[in-house]
Amino acid sequence: MQSEINIRQVTADDYDGIFGLWNSTESKRALNPVDDSREGITRYLKRNPTTCFLAYTDDKIIGVILTGHDGRRAIVHHMCVHPDYRRQGIAGMLVKKAEEALREEGITKIFGLVFKDNDGANAFWENQGYSLRTNLNYRNKSLDKNVPQGE
Repeated sequence: MQSEINIRQVTADDYDGIFGLWNSTESKRALNPVDDSREGITRYLKRNPTTCFLAYTDDKIIGVILTGHDGRRAIVHHMCVHPDYRRQGIAGMLVKKAEEALREEGITKIFGLVFKDNDGANAFWENQGYSLRTNLNYRNKSLDKNVPQGE
């Protein structure tokens, strides 16, 4: 018998469970040692206390979405569901909850970054109504030598 799946806001105390979840999936390749450290995520949650959610069953974190905004646009920074719990609608529930929270804060547009070779994630986001922008170049610059520049 499957336990009930619950959704709630993320707190800094959830870090160990979330970090473990990220490292149990392909999501670990999107992590960097500064921004995704305990201190980095705590700082992120202080800036975005109402727009980050996790899914759990019993005492196990099985999904998480971290979304934040600058007052104009929002970004999905991390979204992950444990492999054993995929294809049960959990990711969709997390996205819906994050979108509702962002809408309540007056945000009208959300974007996210997905690795080009992650076919499952790209299909998921397409099914959620997120269109692929091909007219933009994504550029980044690391301001910390411990944060990889990326490809």
